[in-house]
Amino acid sequence: MKAVAKFYKVSLAEYLKNGTEEEYNSIILPKGATAGSAGYDFFLNKDLYLNPNETTVVSTGIRAEIENGYLLSIYPRSGLGFKYRLRLDNTVGIIDSDYFFADNEGHIKVKITNCGDKPLFVEKGKGFCQGIFTEYFITVDDDANGERHGGFGSTDKK
Repeated sequence: MKAVAKFYKVSLAEYLKNGTEEEYNSIILPKGATAGSAGYDFFLNKDLYLNPNETTVVSTGIRAEIENGYLLSIYPRSGLGFKYRLRLDNTVGIIDSDYFFADNEGHIKVKITNCGDKPLFVEKGKGFCQGIFTEYFITVDDDANGERHGGFGSTDKK
């Protein structure tokens, strides 16, 4: 296996824009569960409770330094999707390699909805989503030369 990325915590100052110092100190860097795991589990740094059809944004406090030519896809943990119909609101989160240098330090935030018919509770310290690194390719006439500054929807703002 080729190593193409490294996880870090965002700075305390960045995290405090959406959370508390206690939550920041509870951040666990993503990790794979087994030697054959394709996904890296993202862990909650506070309890998560979602009623049916309720939505929230989870500020993970995580950023990923990714080699150019690769991306990080974010998905719900399979068990939570299967048992509770937990869904990412953008279906799959795509973290580009240049997001690491964004104004928000590449802070990965995950907007999720409980699409099921029963309340969902995930305890602090448990995994709630997973990230998978993937190689991508470009067209022969690609001429993208813009700079990233923000997160959601920022690349179409000029």
